[in-house]
Amino acid sequence: MTLNWNGLLAPRMAGMTASEIRELLKLIEQPDIISFAGGIPDPDLFPREGIAAAYERVLRGNSLAAAALQYSVSEGYLPLREWIGARTKVEPDEILITSGSQQGLDFIGKLLLAPGDAVAVTAPTYLGALQAFSPYQPRYLAVPMDEHGIRTDLLPDVLAQGPKFLYLVPDFQNPNGITMSLERRLEVLSLCRRHGVPVIEDGAYSELRYDGERLPSLLSLDDRADGGIVLHAGTFSKTIVPALRVGWVSGPKSIISRLVLMKQAADLHSSTINQMVIHTLAEGGFDAHVARLRPAYRERRDAMLSALGEHFPAEARWTRPEGGMFVWVELPDGLDGTALLERSIREARVAFVPGAAFFPDRSGKNTIRLSFSVNRPERIREGIRRLGALVSDADQIAA
Repeated sequence: MTLNWNGLLAPRMAGMTASEIRELLKLIEQPDIISFAGGIPDPDLFPREGIAAAYERVLRGNSLAAAALQYSVSEGYLPLREWIGARTKVEPDEILITSGSQQGLDFIGKLLLAPGDAVAVTAPTYLGALQAFSPYQPRYLAVPMDEHGIRTDLLPDVLAQGPKFLYLVPDFQNPNGITMSLERRLEVLSLCRRHGVPVIEDGAYSELRYDGERLPSLLSLDDRADGGIVLHAGTFSKTIVPALRVGWVSGPKSIISRLVLMKQAADLHSSTINQMVIHTLAEGGFDAHVARLRPAYRERRDAMLSALGEHFPAEARWTRPEGGMFVWVELPDGLDGTALLERSIREARVAFVPGAAFFPDRSGKNTIRLSFSVNRPERIREGIRRLGALVSDADQIAA
């Protein structure tokens, strides 16, 4: 008898689908594809020598080597938590180190969501968050955005429906690059506190600002005298290197202690040696390293914006991000991002992510996300030139 594995799957598996982005990343291996798909850092900007030296220091140090290769506490390497806490003004016991911020989002979903619970998100929102939360079978309440972030005039009606939490990416949002204004941040916190709704703040891109003044995080603006309402997910993947898989969640001690139980059940603890290496790199020059990233990514953003203005039709609209890795394009009426992608890969050898992937209800079909982080300016200009020619040929890519 052949075992029917599909018949044994838990009902929550219905909420798990393949990521369009992870599938598109496979295209990067094809050298003739110009990929604007994955929001990934440029490997040429990784601090390779610093990483090698950090591993050498950890493994050659008598006081560190044994601990680096041993089991450790689930909360994470204390010196690293102290470093994060000093920068973000939280205590070490208010921080849990995770295997990337994606694991933190999964833990939050597991901790807070039961089938049928509501989750408030922006429209659009980060696809990885939808993937993290959907296995716990929530229903989504989507709030539109404008150039200042989430529409706070529409938020009260959504909060009145009692979502378990509101998920936001305030800085250079993935996917649309929009940064929430300070006024909106304060309004969000006030409204959520009034309705008793926690805020999950995803700060993956907050260090990558190219224009304007840095805005305070929701975590730093939160009134934490009574414990606070913000859980902040951070990561070193976009600044130092993604492969070490070091992220964190900060928030009220009572919730962090519960998330520690999730960590113990999932993987005991994140790689100790990787945490030590990240701490060595961060302590030795985090700000200097990020300062080297910013002009490189700024140049690429500017190349993409300039090329869009030159090659895309006047009917198209796009965001002008102050940082991060993404430009969001609203295509002319009647165009479908998925149909455009199919033709673009086949004819222009250019990849991107169709915007529908970032909406819980799969709307936004005439939008696309373009990432400028991994390509040099001249390659960006060529890719946008090819893509612009297809977008201008609107009759053949009907929605």
